This record gives sequence, C-alpha cells and structure tokens, in this order.
Amino acid sequence: MKAPEVPTPQHALLITYYWPPSGGAGVQRCLKFVKHLPEFGVQPTVLTVDDKQASYPILDTSLLAEVPKEVNVIRTSTREPFEFYKKLTGKQDIPFGGFANTGQESWKQKLFKFLRGNLFIPDPRIGWNRFALAAAKKAIQQQPVKAIITSSPPHSTQLIGLKLKKQLGVKWIADMRDPWTDIYYYQDLNHTALAQKLDAKYEREVLENADAVLVVSDDMKRLFLQKSPDLKPDKIHVIPNGYDEADFVHPSQPSSEEFVITYTGTLTEAYNVEAFFQALCATMTRNPLMRYKLRFVGKVSAEIRKQIEEAGLPLVTEYIDYVPHDESIKYLMSSTVLFMAIPDVANNFGILTGKLFEYLAANKPIICIGPIHGDVDKILDECGAGRVFHYSGYELILDYLMQMSKTWTINPNLDLPIINYTQYSRRSLTEQLSKLVLS
Repeated sequence: MKAPEVPTPQHALLITYYWPPSGGAGVQRCLKFVKHLPEFGVQPTVLTVDDKQASYPILDTSLLAEVPKEVNVIRTSTREPFEFYKKLTGKQDIPFGGFANTGQESWKQKLFKFLRGNLFIPDPRIGWNRFALAAAKKAIQQQPVKAIITSSPPHSTQLIGLKLKKQLGVKWIADMRDPWTDIYYYQDLNHTALAQKLDAKYEREVLENADAVLVVSDDMKRLFLQKSPDLKPDKIHVIPNGYDEADFVHPSQPSSEEFVITYTGTLTEAYNVEAFFQALCATMTRNPLMRYKLRFVGKVSAEIRKQIEEAGLPLVTEYIDYVPHDESIKYLMSSTVLFMAIPDVANNFGILTGKLFEYLAANKPIICIGPIHGDVDKILDECGAGRVFHYSGYELILDYLMQMSKTWTINPNLDLPIINYTQYSRRSLTEQLSKLVLS
C-alpha cells in the first residue's frame, strides 16, 4: 500500500530586529513562532540584524540554543545612532523605548530624545531597513515564500513589509506587539507636529496595506481600528503572547520558611505600585511571626527602590539582575505568589505582557496592580489565577495579602489547582498564525 504523501511545507520569511542573542520579552514571541511553525506546515526563514552591530538593551545568549538548527537565519548590517549616543552621554546601556525611559535626564539625553522623536521616524532603528530590504528581496528571489511576517517593535520594521508588499506584491502579515502612536511613552518623545503627522501616516499605511495584522490584545485591536475608516475588524487578529510548555520543566518548590513574592522584568515609577508596598508593610506588621521576601528579577528603577525603602521594606527585599530566561522560570517556580503591574498610563487596558502567560503556567496566585476590567483582569478572571487591584486599592490589597498569609500558615504551598490556560500555549497560538500564512 502506497504511503500517504507528506504535504510540501510552505515557506515564510519572518523579519524581526530582536532575535537571540537579544534577550527580553519581545524575543520570545518570534522565537516560539519559529520553533512551532514547522509542525503546521510552514518552514520559516528568519531575517534579522547582525548581533555584533545591533542595539540590544538586554542580552541572553542562552536563547541561541533554542533556535532550531534547520532554520536559516539571515543577518544583515545596520546603521544606528546608539553608538554615538553612548559616546556623547557616557552611558553604556541602550535605552528602552528609543530614548523614552532615560529617567533623570541630562541636557544631552534631552537633546537625543528630541532628535529621536523628529529625525528618526518612526524610531532610531530605521537605519536597519535598507540592509534588511535588500536581503529580503534576495531571499525571496532564492526561495519564493507564501508570506512574509514583520514583527515589531521597532515599528520601523513594518516599513520593510510595506515596501516588499508594494514592490513584490507578496502576502504580508504585520505582527505588532505594542501600540504605535498610542504607546504610553509617545508624548515623552517631543515630536513636532510634522513628525507626528508623518508617524501617523506610516502607521495608517501599514494597517491599510498589510493583508493581515496581528495584535496581542483586544484593546490594541480597538486602538488600531480607529486609525482608518478603511480597516475592517476581520483584518486584525488577536494572537496574544503566551508560554511554552517546554520551558516549564522545573518542579514547583515554594519555600516553607518564608512567604516569597516574586516580580520578573522591568519596574519603573510609571507602574504606580506604592499602594502594594504599603499594604505589604502593613501585612508584615500584623503577622510578626511570619517571614516575607519581596524578590525582583530584572531592572528596578531608582525611584521604585526609594519607594520600597520609604515603605519600610528594604530588609525583606532582594534584587536580582537580569538572568537567562530559563533561570527566571526557576525563580517563578520557587515563589509563593507572583506580583505584576501594568503601567498607569493612557490606553493601558490592552497591555498584555508575555510575563502574564508565564505567570499562569507557573500555577501560582497572581497579584496584579493595574486597570480594573482591562485585558489582564479578564484573563486572570477567566483562568481563576489571581486578582487585579487598582493603583489606589490599598485596603483591598491589604485584605488579599492578609487572607493569603493566613492560608500560608496552614499550608505554605499556595499553588493553584489545575487552571485553564492551555489556550495560551505558544504551540496553540502558532497554529493560529500558520492558518493565516496558509490561507
């Protein structure tokens, strides 16, 4: 009997600036797409920047081992202003958000922020585009593709897709992990009216010309639909961030000696979490025989550290710098509860960080400070995995911490019963993407 024929895989070109050895949450989305796409009949090629020339705020070389060996990764040159920025300011760290998060700024940093907002539109990494565009055309000529996928930020990457669409007529999927002109730090970039108009034009052209647009939350879809009367709801698809089952091989080992609250990632004053710190201090005062630990894994701003000190928590607080992704999962699994926050900014209802889904997979209670009835609130409620508290919800936070502390004294393992979060596995989400590629 003749064996059934295996369908020939369709090829796709994924264009992304952030790729291992870059670290951070944005890398995970593309990396997991590439890992799982072949299971659904799509063979991806990755086009990215030469890591020796790239401007990466965070490095995580451990992620290189997760890139499938059979995947062709094309790296190109780039020309960006960040080296000049570092030389002039004396700062070695690349600022997140394209100079938007530099905190207490010198006049040099303020100047660079103005230049970033008005000379580099939509962002400083647009210097990569001409190299990436040439490499993409060559790659498509050598291996025709069913579709190209451009992932951003940086949103300048979407302009590569726009040109390829116009010049080659190739099917184009624009994946946008963050808002564009609605991003929470946009007003801090000091755009002139002309720069704002040009940026909005780019955003609108991308949305109108892409064959499909991917966003990570329902509220982001709402924001983008407002950008043009020509946009139809069925063009914008919500594929949230997620978790990879393969990352969660470590057993849950919460401490029986202390109540460990862990936060992973970046935390700045924009997140407005003072009420949580004050509620935790009050909880400790009311439970003097219990030991607490507040643990941060990642970047914590000087202002947040000051708030922690003023709340009376320095002796129970542990700061751990950015660690490889696998190690951050271990910290989750050794926690009692997990703490997260959504920036207290405009249009924050649709902010869905990748960390939320890894928190879900860790199966720990989640305390989130953020907007009530936002997308995070809906998902936590849907999964029965924790609660969202408003930025000013001191009394409710205190009550919740007191309840959990009482439960902990009876059983120090607060891990949740089996909860329904499998729809957020990276494999399931990649299957949705594959259908868009193949349709």
